[in-house]
Amino acid sequence: MNITVILCTFNRCQDLEKALTSVAGSTLPQSVEWEVLIVDNNSNDQTREVADGFGRRYPGRFRYLFEPQPGKSHALNAAVREARGSILAFMDDDVTVTPAWLRNLAAALHTTEWAGSGGRTILEWPSPLPRWLSIEGRYSRHPFPGFDQGRNAREMAGPPFGTNMAFRKAMFEKYGGFRTDLGPSPERDVPPHSEDTEFGNRLIAAGERFWYEPSAIVYHPVAENRLNKEYFLSWWFDRGRAEIRESGAQGISPRLLARLALWTVRWMVAIEPSKRFYRKLVVWQKAGQILESHRRSKPGKTSRRSH
Repeated sequence: MNITVILCTFNRCQDLEKALTSVAGSTLPQSVEWEVLIVDNNSNDQTREVADGFGRRYPGRFRYLFEPQPGKSHALNAAVREARGSILAFMDDDVTVTPAWLRNLAAALHTTEWAGSGGRTILEWPSPLPRWLSIEGRYSRHPFPGFDQGRNAREMAGPPFGTNMAFRKAMFEKYGGFRTDLGPSPERDVPPHSEDTEFGNRLIAAGERFWYEPSAIVYHPVAENRLNKEYFLSWWFDRGRAEIRESGAQGISPRLLARLALWTVRWMVAIEPSKRFYRKLVVWQKAGQILESHRRSKPGKTSRRSH
């Protein structure tokens, strides 16, 4: 078995240092060949210096790749092309992984039974939390990539998330790469979401299967400066746009308008802070869906789907 860990980064050299330190401590059998491919998506900070430092400390383990075209999907696709491994594992530049993360995440992919796998992503919240935010229960709704389907390994019903997922490289050769009209990008027209889940859903629609491995653990800190309503509202608005783009739907359906009206009323009558803000987020999500549906209904406005 040989594995490539893909980590795309943009102007986060301090977080990158922590992420690379954690993955450098991975424990795998000596028979497993593995590498970490750091993709610098046109950073202008000390990203290159950090990457080169790890390359010197761990010869042959860390590789640096510069991708000048801005946009995470461009960086991901460049990494897929350059990766030497037959299994590709993905992590973000602002997380830390456990020593057993890579071994456990890739364990199920040595046969063709599973197209990919996903592990647990544990969010690390600052304290105290604002009254309008619920992170547990019925009104939990936030923009951070926590993922936990319990402590029992099993087949996944949906796709894994980008900060803790792995695929057999053959899946990209068969189904193409990540869509460049989705995912973090400096282009405001591109919804900064769903490049990872769209790829997973594409495979599921084709009949491929995913394995959930709870012992593959990633820790994701939640930045305190993102705990504000403006960030949440913008995130869910763009999430709505991404959902329409991913589905390929065109035209504003009466049902979508009715859902927007219903959730607006629910938002306006709610009193309890977390419940009220939860409903407001749904309204913003529906508004994003309507805007993207309207844009896609215009002649010549069909979104790019290049991989």
